[in-house]
Amino acid sequence: MKKMPTMMALFFGLGLVAGTYAQTAGQDLKNAGHETKKATENVAKGTAKGAKAGARKTKRAVKKGTHAAASGVDKGAQKVENKTR
Repeated sequence: MKKMPTMMALFFGLGLVAGTYAQTAGQDLKNAGHETKKATENVAKGTAKGAKAGARKTKRAVKKGTHAAASGVDKGAQKVENKTR
């Protein structure tokens, strides 16, 4: 008669342990999903920051090049004007 309560306690204990592992595995998957989401957000923010910086530098370089070209055209026009006088 003592075997029945012992067996019931054993099966109940195994059920609790198995349930705990299942919950832990599920929670591990959820945590992995959240960490992946955070990593993706960080990458996206870094990419946006890099793109903005690149755009600013490109704009500045184009503006600088345009001014240099305009200055060269002015110098060339002055030379032509001096030769025709």
